[in-house]
Amino acid sequence: MPKSPQDPGIGTLIGETGRAWRCRLDQRLKPLGLSQAKWITLLKLSKVEDGMTQTELAERVCVEGPTLARLLDRMAADGWIERRESDADRRSKTVHLRRKSYALLEQINAVAMQLSAELLEGVPPDELRSCINVLRRIKEKAIRLDTPTAAIEVSAGDEPICTKRTSVGKRVRKTTKS
Repeated sequence: MPKSPQDPGIGTLIGETGRAWRCRLDQRLKPLGLSQAKWITLLKLSKVEDGMTQTELAERVCVEGPTLARLLDRMAADGWIERRESDADRRSKTVHLRRKSYALLEQINAVAMQLSAELLEGVPPDELRSCINVLRRIKEKAIRLDTPTAAIEVSAGDEPICTKRTSVGKRVRKTTKS
């Protein structure tokens, strides 16, 4: 399908839409003392019961390990999260939400739901369902792109999308360097 100069293309539109949505949410969460990095980290951690390793968390929030480590240091000092030795591997730490985080997560979710209602106002439900289905299929294909079938592990909507696999199925962090 040819693009006109006024048509940015679907990839650009998806990226810009996600960025605009996150920016509006970020603005509304700032009064709670939250940066985008903090609220995204809290939301990712809230989706698992037993915490996750720092490596897994870095993949899910799409940052490098050292960047996440500094953020987690600040969040631990503020009492939002705690690190524990991993039961599976003594060399790694798992990250867990502290009790104080749950009230904040309720506020984050309330703000996010309000924003969602405002942004989706006037969109017919059948169009929204179609859009969600198409976006889900695009996301799944993007995750699987160049991935051997035997190596695919798609979780319940929270697949680490900033990772790739080598031809033998081993996960490697994507970097911005060539």
